[in-house]
Amino acid sequence: MDMHTVVVGTSGTTAEDVVAVARHGARVELSSAAVDALAASRLIVDALAAKPEPVYGVSTGFGALASRHISTDLRAQLQRNIVRSHAAGMGPRVEREVVRALMFLRLKTVASGHTGVRPEVAQTMADVLNAGITPVVHEYGSLGCSGDLAPLSHCALTLMGEGDAEGPDGTVRPAGELLAAHGITPVELREKEGLALLNGTDGMLGMLVMALADLRTLYTSADITAALSLEALLGTDKVLAPELHAIRPHPGQGVSADNMLRVLAGSGLTGHHQDDAPRVQDAYSVRCAPQVNGAGRDTLDYAAVVAGRELASSVDNPVVLPDGRVESNGNFHGAPVAYVLDFLAIVAADLGSICERRTDRLLDKNRSHGLPPFLADDAGVDSGLMIAQYTQAALVSEMKRLAVPASADSIPSSAMQEDHVSMGWSAARKLRTAVDNLARIVAVELYAATRAVEIRAAEGLVPAPASQAAVAALRAAGAEGPGPDRFLAPDLAAADTFVREGRLVAAVEPVTGPLA
Repeated sequence: MDMHTVVVGTSGTTAEDVVAVARHGARVELSSAAVDALAASRLIVDALAAKPEPVYGVSTGFGALASRHISTDLRAQLQRNIVRSHAAGMGPRVEREVVRALMFLRLKTVASGHTGVRPEVAQTMADVLNAGITPVVHEYGSLGCSGDLAPLSHCALTLMGEGDAEGPDGTVRPAGELLAAHGITPVELREKEGLALLNGTDGMLGMLVMALADLRTLYTSADITAALSLEALLGTDKVLAPELHAIRPHPGQGVSADNMLRVLAGSGLTGHHQDDAPRVQDAYSVRCAPQVNGAGRDTLDYAAVVAGRELASSVDNPVVLPDGRVESNGNFHGAPVAYVLDFLAIVAADLGSICERRTDRLLDKNRSHGLPPFLADDAGVDSGLMIAQYTQAALVSEMKRLAVPASADSIPSSAMQEDHVSMGWSAARKLRTAVDNLARIVAVELYAATRAVEIRAAEGLVPAPASQAAVAALRAAGAEGPGPDRFLAPDLAAADTFVREGRLVAAVEPVTGPLA
């Protein structure tokens, strides 16, 4: 585990802290201000609980059952019951990093002092994270309103010492056993606390934050692969001139064009032609790469704005206000997050599509400007990268299906009390698949483009220094260069890991300088 410590205060958290806790095992601590805010808001809840008037979430049932006033002797049972009954997920287990993000972001809201949860409950949440205990959360169960109810309920169940969880060694055991092994006392929930642990957009937000981190790496990688393909196709880099992009000032477009231009600096391939009929223009998939990649970059920036707002939010219902009021609201609705999750799936699909079109062009002898068919060593005897492009095309086709928005759907629940839901969790789950697929798609283009660049180099044309660095690093990572047909899946897997881990970007930056 990373010994970096993230301190949770009252004013939200950052995307960097979410990734540190979710992926890198950073420790979590509550600030003294958070502990004070927790104690102060709890005093308000305790005072309301003592009054005869019903207060939603404190002395009433939930959702469509909110009209029932709950007597004092049944309130602890009420809080336990909401957790147990709402822990109704089904399907495969959700990834460890998603569950850790889910727990951390719920702790972030609890620590704001707007939920009425006692300090000792928040501390137990931190203790579970720090012990590396990960509740078993299932794929299905959230409609994204009221927040990610079922996933959060499975996490709350672990705090109570019930259900199953995964220990730091990866073994799934009863949660009570894991808590005992780490010296953690299960919590006994009091008024409002069960509800406060369940009402939030934490799952979809955590997946959004991690998708943004991954997509930023993939967009920079796609700028590099686009440049390599342009070079291998003997294209012109004149379309990347900054003055051309300045007259259409979308920020991402200019960034992508600059990245490509720096990768191509010093190339001996750009602008060359295999015959006496030079091309006036390259195909759209080559010429318009900055426009497509850049539009995606701008979408990422907008999604990051939404994520930042949500990271600064306190999402619960009801909420405890500083003036002592406890008020119901609709802040748990996942629409703002769901929309951008779907938007990112759309731009990821389009980026994958343009990468595949360049790969196909590299392999087609009628459009590759002198490259051998399928980049094969002995075409006919060898098939080269023919089926690598099939695999890439299959991934692109799935990406298009994943781009269909989840947030355009709604299905009523809770006896029509919750009659409009966001489906944000579903949007997040399909985006995770889309991001995984996009890494593979970019990897196939990289594998094809580097092979094509090496074939050009063997003909006496000198690639750009950054291209040479990319080729050398990819070969060192286990993805071999041109030659007779061989078992191709391991090479593609090596290229996928190389892209996914950001090693392509790291390979060229010593030549190009930092890329955006």
